[in-house]
This record gives sequence, structure tokens and C-alpha cells, in this order.
Amino acid sequence: MDNDPELFDPSKLETASHEAPVWVHVGRLFDGHSNSLISPAHLVYDAVKIRYVGGDDASPPANLLRPGQTEPDAKLPEITVLPMLIEAHAHLFLDGTPVDFEVRRKYLTLSPEELLAQARNRWPEILATGVGTVRDAGDKDGVGLRLAAESAETRGQISTTGTIDSPGAAIHHQGRYASFMARPVEEFTSPAACVADRVARGANRIKLIATGIINFKAGQVTAPPQMSVDEVRAFVEAAREHGLQSFAHASGTDGIENVIEGGVTTVEHGFFVSRQQLSKLRDRQMGWVPTFAPVQVQIDRASELGWDQSITSKLRRIIEEHSESLRLASEMGVTIIAGSDAGSCGVPHGLGFLRELELMQQAGMPPVEVLKSATGTSAALLDFSEPIGRLAPGCRTRLIFTRHDPTVDVTTLAREKTILFDGQAIAGSRLTPQTVPTVDTAGQG
Repeated sequence: MDNDPELFDPSKLETASHEAPVWVHVGRLFDGHSNSLISPAHLVYDAVKIRYVGGDDASPPANLLRPGQTEPDAKLPEITVLPMLIEAHAHLFLDGTPVDFEVRRKYLTLSPEELLAQARNRWPEILATGVGTVRDAGDKDGVGLRLAAESAETRGQISTTGTIDSPGAAIHHQGRYASFMARPVEEFTSPAACVADRVARGANRIKLIATGIINFKAGQVTAPPQMSVDEVRAFVEAAREHGLQSFAHASGTDGIENVIEGGVTTVEHGFFVSRQQLSKLRDRQMGWVPTFAPVQVQIDRASELGWDQSITSKLRRIIEEHSESLRLASEMGVTIIAGSDAGSCGVPHGLGFLRELELMQQAGMPPVEVLKSATGTSAALLDFSEPIGRLAPGCRTRLIFTRHDPTVDVTTLAREKTILFDGQAIAGSRLTPQTVPTVDTAGQG
């Protein structure tokens, strides 16, 4: 195999990994959970799982290599290798590319089968951005559940779509926000019965819609919370009875307080979170998924969306306050999980997630912490059904090879790269700032 990084041909590693272990020696390795790189590093893997990760102090054990092998299959001193990324908040049934609300309205009239076909067709593009795992955030038509079931069929085997899980329909109150992705609790006699229904349909988690959304014209959440502390707690406890985590859409200080006190696993969006609430998240080891992208889109594409200067200035203030909250949360040690709310207006799948990471870095979160929030930290808290998000023995062989160092600047993830996904080499095209949509989102999903 080629030892010259300029001649690196990932297709050779692709073929080899299906036949025998592959041993590569790279310049830098980010394992998904450490603050520092292993540099240089040895990595041994086959098409399904990683066999060895280590530094230059020792060579891989002979029993993990091909018989008689004494040299790496490839020496890549200019290459950084890292785990594929985890998108922790996306709506796979939605197409986030358009910012035209009429186009979006027509899209939502598609049948469930048509929506499922659209979602399936997106996976090659998602994988090419480096995203290999998605925690779907809910839809009422079962699209996410179908994708999650298909993903589960290939657990521990070669896959074409990666690791997906879904809550199915989110849970909201009749007549309140989220009817496009949720079904109301009023269909059932109790929160426990509602959760039991979701579980029977195959839900991997329970998703709550605990508040409304940001009123962009007012620059704040103007509707009262959908769910009280007691109601959230009832859903959370019912989910735990079934061994499931729960996550909650919540923006506005009152609604955020309700979901924290209710005990959800992660708070989604969290716009207008207070310092005291960040302390509670840290102390209770709960996660926060800040979803900058949907609100940032509203700023970056304000003219297309019809926002005037008054509204845009309010949106900028929201993003500035959210950025300060993220900086503070990072300094305090809050568990921060990366999710873009892909599928929201102007937030395309895959590309929108790369933009989210960029926005988190721009907000002041250290690049390596941003990267961990999209790999090892996310995997550790969200407890996916497969070992992903880290480079360690036994983890899936879902790798990103790049000539850049994303631990110094996460925007380099949008540059040329090669993804090795279950033994398949995928060329990640160069994604310039012009081609990566700038999304200003307030986390409206």
C-alpha cells in the first residue's frame, strides 16, 4: 500500500479491511474522549470493528495482525484520523434545505412512504459529511422508527446507513406547538399509557415537547410551558420503567426549569437558560443540546425569510446570549452534546451539523470540546446500541481521515476528507463556506 500521503488511496484500505486486519500508522489520532491527540499513532481495524489503538511506544500485538506482518499497510504521517460524528438532534423525515415556507408546506403533504423514501435517499450525502450516527428527534408518521428498525437489523454487521434511533412521535399537548412531529398525550389516559404506546411502536427514547418555540418577532418565548414539572416527571419515570432515556424540547427559563426538575436525560435547545440552571445540569449530569443552527439561519438569510432590521437585531441578541451560555456551560463542566436540529428551515442534514459545530466554536467553546460533544461525550451519555463515537478496541470502524486537525479548528471538517464506513471508502467533498449553508436557528424543533 502507499506510504506517501499524497498518493493515499483509501480504496486499497477499503478492499483490504474486508479480507484481513488493516494496520495504518498516522500522524495524529483523536480518540473521541481525550483532550490531546495520540501523535503519531497505530490503528488496526477490520471492516466491522477496531482492533487496536496505540502510540509509537509499542507496535500492535502480532495476534491482531496478519500472520508474519511486521510493517503497517499504510504510513500516513500527514493524516489525522478521528471517529465519525454523532448528530444528536435531527428530524430525518424533514428536508431542511429550503427556506421557502411554501415549499416546506408542500413537502409536509407527502405521504409517510414518500417521506421515508426521501429520508433514505439522504443517507449517502449524510455519510459523506462524516456523520455516521443520528439520534432522530421525532416525527408523527413513523419515518424515524422505520429507519431505526432497519438500522437495528444490521447491528454489529456491515451497514449502509449507520446507527439510527428514534422516539417515534414526540409527545405534546393537543392544540399546542409541534403537531407536525408529535401526537398529543390527550390520546391516552395517562403519561404512562402514552409512553407504553410509544414503546410498543418501537421507540428507542421518549421525546417531550415541553414548551413552545421562540417568537422571533418578540425575541423571546411568549407562550407558557406545555408541561409542568410533575407531568415531565411522570413521563420520565414511565420511560425509565421501560429502560429508556428521555429528551425534551425546551426554551424559555420556566420551561427549562420544568424539564430539569422533571429529570430528563437531555435538554434540547435551551434558549434563555440561566446560570443556575446550567449548574443544575452539571450537578445532575444531564446533557444540553444547544442547537444554534436553526436560529442562526434566521439571521444569515433574513432577507429571504422576510425579517426586518428590528427582528434581526433581536435574533442577534438571542444568539449572543446563547453563545455566552455555551461558553459558561463549557467552563462549568456541563455535559454538552452536539445537535443541529437538521430538518429545520434552512438546516440541511449533514451539512447543517458541520455548521452547528462551527457555530459552537465561534461561540467560544474550545474546538476539542466541540469535537468531543460530537463524538465520545455524546456516545457516553446517549448510550447508543452500538459502540460508536470513539476510537478504541471493539468500536465500529467508522473513521474520518483528513490532512487537517479538527481539534484545533472544527471548520476543517468541511474540507476534503475520506470516510471509512464499515469497510466502504467514501470521498468527502470539499465543503467551502459558500457551500455549507449558514444557518441561524433558534432550535425550533
